[in-house]
Amino acid sequence: MQFNHDNMTGVYLAADIVNLRARTDWSLDALEAVLRHHDIRRPELSPAAVIALRRWAVRLRAVFAAPDVETRCHAINGLLVDGAAGVYLTTHNGLRPHLHFTPDEDDVVGRIMSVTSGSLAIFTVEAEGNRLGACGRSGCLRVFVDTSRNGRRAYCSTRCSNADAVDRHRRRARHSTRHPAPAE
Repeated sequence: MQFNHDNMTGVYLAADIVNLRARTDWSLDALEAVLRHHDIRRPELSPAAVIALRRWAVRLRAVFAAPDVETRCHAINGLLVDGAAGVYLTTHNGLRPHLHFTPDEDDVVGRIMSVTSGSLAIFTVEAEGNRLGACGRSGCLRVFVDTSRNGRRAYCSTRCSNADAVDRHRRRARHSTRHPAPAE
């Protein structure tokens, strides 16, 4: 699978929206900053739009946290019903043909819903239902897109991976001191 702009924009946007919701600083300014980072045109949001996108983030998280491919596909299908009503090909700005999932004139919430649902669908097809995940560290609510070579990522970051390894080591060490091996 090739990870390029056309098939990854909405996937990374979806992960960043979910991860923003996982933090305690979900606000209009923080959400607009995420949208600007992903080059979303006209990212200005109303308080009602923030509420709508917060709800959308809950639904997006279900895609990343799905325990199997069938559940992931079911979650994405639900997103597509509500988010990608007007799929069409375009060559605007002299670019090669690519998909748009809603008209550019749609409001920002509609555009975000369409690009995230459509991109997650395409990515899921290309990745054979894999390569999306929720962090394996207990207590971490972040999600990730796995673009690693082997596609076996289990944590949102190296920091969570290392912290989980340290926690496992400490649990084993405590267990071995409480239950020493029998003397020979």
